[in-house]
Amino acid sequence: MTNNSWTETTINTAGCELTVTQGGSGKPLLVLHEELGDPGWQAWKEELAKTRTVITPQHPGFGVSPRIDWALTIGDLANFYAQVMVEQGWVGADVIGFSLGGWLAAEMAAQNPSQFSSLTLVGPMGIKPPSGNICDIYHYLTTDYIGMSVANVEATPEFATLFGGEVSAEQFERFQDATAESARFAWKPFMNNPALSHCLALVRDLPTLILWGEQDQIVPFSVAATFNSAIKGSKLVAFPACGHRPEIEQKDKFLAEVNALLA
Repeated sequence: MTNNSWTETTINTAGCELTVTQGGSGKPLLVLHEELGDPGWQAWKEELAKTRTVITPQHPGFGVSPRIDWALTIGDLANFYAQVMVEQGWVGADVIGFSLGGWLAAEMAAQNPSQFSSLTLVGPMGIKPPSGNICDIYHYLTTDYIGMSVANVEATPEFATLFGGEVSAEQFERFQDATAESARFAWKPFMNNPALSHCLALVRDLPTLILWGEQDQIVPFSVAATFNSAIKGSKLVAFPACGHRPEIEQKDKFLAEVNALLA
């Protein structure tokens, strides 16, 4: 699939077929998508693609790339992606992970921080919140869950284009696949790894940015300080009047912080 800004291709890597969307040019910037799949080629990606090659793998089993049967945990998926990075020449890339993809990026960094140049986590799952709970994706209709991810739908015009806009039958099937695969990886304990906060001590020398909306209804803001404390030297940026998607709710501030780290 080809667009003026990006292409979608399928590669054979680490013993698996992996579909990847890619746009721009320059040093690789790896984007690890959320628990519902890839929301699409949005304005923030377009901006970053002016100076970087923005690469978004479609996680195995999340409705596009085939499932990997041997991967049973987020840690396993992190190991798979580490193999992919070596085979594809992406080692040394910067990485941005969103929600469940943020957890995945954190697990990868905990296993081997030297595979990245920098780490950006946006509302990551992976650590149990000290107060509040990670939203139960299986309790809500998918459309309601997506709606809860922004603080103010009316004030977020780009929200309407998430996942390609109106939910088609094909997109609904992808949502079903993605939620089922998320459950397979992270049902119990729910969307967290009790060891992760301890394992992140290894990440102390990796430039790390943690971005979080203060009104996040998907992953409570209360856990932001835990991530910040677990990764020594990391920078935590809070977004007031913002939910789980600062990249679209406060795009300019989001880009300013990310570009400062990448620079």
